Amino acid sequence: MPPLLADLDRRRLLLGSAGASLLGLGGCATAGMSGPAASPVSTLPFGERYPPIAPVHARMDRLFDITVCLRPFRAEGPRIEAEQIGDTLVVHNYGHGGSGWSLSWGSGTLAVRKAMAGSPREVAVVGCGAIGLSSAILAQEAGAKVTIYAKDMLADARSARATGSWTPDSRIALADKAGPQFAAQWEEMARISFKRFRRYLGLADSPVEWSDRYFLSDAPTDPPPARTGPELQFVDYRDRIRDLTPRAAVIPAGASPFPGADVRRTSQMQFNVADYGHTLMADFLAMGGHIEHREFHSLAELATLKEKVVINCPGYGARALCRDDSITPVRGQIAWLIPQPEVNYGVFYKDVSLLSRRDGIVVQALWGDDMFGYGNDQEVIDRTEAERAVKTIAELYGRMKG
Repeated sequence: MPPLLADLDRRRLLLGSAGASLLGLGGCATAGMSGPAASPVSTLPFGERYPPIAPVHARMDRLFDITVCLRPFRAEGPRIEAEQIGDTLVVHNYGHGGSGWSLSWGSGTLAVRKAMAGSPREVAVVGCGAIGLSSAILAQEAGAKVTIYAKDMLADARSARATGSWTPDSRIALADKAGPQFAAQWEEMARISFKRFRRYLGLADSPVEWSDRYFLSDAPTDPPPARTGPELQFVDYRDRIRDLTPRAAVIPAGASPFPGADVRRTSQMQFNVADYGHTLMADFLAMGGHIEHREFHSLAELATLKEKVVINCPGYGARALCRDDSITPVRGQIAWLIPQPEVNYGVFYKDVSLLSRRDGIVVQALWGDDMFGYGNDQEVIDRTEAERAVKTIAELYGRMKG
């Protein structure tokens, strides 16, 4: 056989072997030569079979950072309302709980409507987190010249320590405290935000993208963990936007490498916060935005700004700045593992959340439900908590099938 043809034959053989292996791992194999019985994987409809699942290297020697933030929760929901302070109109936009990134464009739209009612030529924005940056860009698009006043830039703000998932109703309000109109307002904010995020899909470095999520349980009816703190009922509005997000589908036993009696899969939008924040900042500056480092200690100081319309987006800082005791801290901690580009999914397992992002794999302990961290204002690192979370994920992958 001529050398060129022999080389092509070898390549075909290698490609065929590799392709068969990939198909087997990805859930596309039918019954193999070892027996006639069909595997659980082969029973899945062709359109429901997914690519191979790359393992996460969950080891403490791959832990490169631990970050903590305090989410600003308000039982009534976010404060989006105007207040006159001297000759300055202050529009408050804070108190989004665990939904700051997710609702940023929607809540910013509502706040900017109030701020631009008098068609001001200049607008100030207090805060450079997710809510502040989004509000500033929207005010620019409405025709105002905008200056952001902030103590910290986004990279140092609490917003940068968020998980990065699309969670528009995460600790957004309490069921017995939210007003009768809040559900409709929330839906409007969620839909506006969702539509805006579509602009960032497909861009270089993927500031916003979709990823698969796997929900795992060792038993279909795992008992809830014991509670030592208060039990509160957070609102659940997910059914109002079911047309925007897919439902979790049950994966037949043995049809995925994940262990457990109950495995469910869905897709969810996520924010690669480092790149997404950089994109927002670049957009703001490109439209003529200006940033000044400044710290405020009272609302009265906002009236000293040259701009007579201010959008106030201080996040958890509103508790001190606005003397707003309705802001309740909800502590959250993330253990950061070295990023793995081949891992492109998230997992919820034994009260631990894992999400692979471009800037790292975030591992977060939940230990039950949304009550974890509620009322805790200790913004300090707990390494034991991080070790428990990483160990739980390591245990999961230790049990997975090859």
